[in-house]
Amino acid sequence: MTRLICCLVLAATAAPAQYKAQPAGDPPTEVAPAVLATLNKNGTKIVADNGTTFVEIWLRSTAPKGPNSSEPNVTLPMIPSGALLGVLRFPGRGSDRRGQQIAAGVYTLRYGNYPINGDHQGAAPQRDFLVLSPAAIDKSPDTVASFDALMNLSRKASRTQHPAVLSFWKADPSSKPGLEKQGENDWVLTTKIGDIPVSIILIGRAEG
Repeated sequence: MTRLICCLVLAATAAPAQYKAQPAGDPPTEVAPAVLATLNKNGTKIVADNGTTFVEIWLRSTAPKGPNSSEPNVTLPMIPSGALLGVLRFPGRGSDRRGQQIAAGVYTLRYGNYPINGDHQGAAPQRDFLVLSPAAIDKSPDTVASFDALMNLSRKASRTQHPAVLSFWKADPSSKPGLEKQGENDWVLTTKIGDIPVSIILIGRAEG
């Protein structure tokens, strides 16, 4: 009987957390007023089965657009690299797509494409990513046109040599909005930035 109880406890401990999406309410007041003005007034929070909020996210009410990029393997070529797309808040310690730990706080989300080099081989089917930067220092809604400047901003979020990123892509227009588990570990939020359907892996770590 003791062995059975121990096995049940270990099985329960090993069970992966389940998550659901709920309304998050107003955007965080920690962001700069000019950034706040670009955001939807209602966000989404991702809550674990124990009631803990893992992350909250607010995206822009209108998607920024520019001339179509000719970059390969990009699903959102109409969005300029470095464009502000939203903000998120980690109420407690969070993590990015690489498994890097991100301190609790509020971060801007900007659009980026990972470079075509051996360092990112197999990172994702697409090159689109959301790049996190601390909202306390990223205060302008203007596009950060310099790739190096964007990476340097994001390293202040990761506190490592690699920027903090979330995998992100244009969703199929027929995709059902909401949170869905994909594969063993990924939790994907499908929503819209303006009129563009997008999907974001908010929870999950890339292989390798």
